Amino acid sequence: MAHSHLHSGPIAELADTEHDHSHCVDRAVDLATSLCARRGVRLTALRKRVLELVWRSHKPVGAYEVLDWLKSEDQRSAAPPTVYRALEFLLEQKLIHRIESLNAFVGCVDPSRQHTAQYLICTACGTVKELEDAAIAQAIGQQASTQGFVVDRQTVEVHGLCSGCAKKPRSAPGVHAHHPA
Repeated sequence: MAHSHLHSGPIAELADTEHDHSHCVDRAVDLATSLCARRGVRLTALRKRVLELVWRSHKPVGAYEVLDWLKSEDQRSAAPPTVYRALEFLLEQKLIHRIESLNAFVGCVDPSRQHTAQYLICTACGTVKELEDAAIAQAIGQQASTQGFVVDRQTVEVHGLCSGCAKKPRSAPGVHAHHPA
């Protein structure tokens, strides 16, 4: 039987608009601190701050967005290579994921174990939900194998509308809502 779940890891619901995002940030940082200590790698102050910024809103964030936030906090040493190195470290430690189609990053809901995730990306509000369905990963692996293809890594991104945005009334194609000036 296939196993599918949303956010069963140690960090709370990823894109639930009714919850306290700061709780998720705190849990992500606590878990990252513990995992890095066990792995013998350093979670520097900058890496920790970048992780906090990635988790800040549960929406994918780009490297330059992180850089802008750091500069607004008066982190003068923040430069593109510094931010990219911090993001690379967080990726290597499986603390964040890269959303390839958006060239952006989201926090990993379960960095304590190796897993293959799929992402539901809302094209209206920008939230991302990480889910894990072993059957999807297995099906891709099997189909690739029948083609003689060796899978190095999988990134499955599904674009559409989250439950909240799907419930909102949408205007008909070609009809634009009038907004008074």
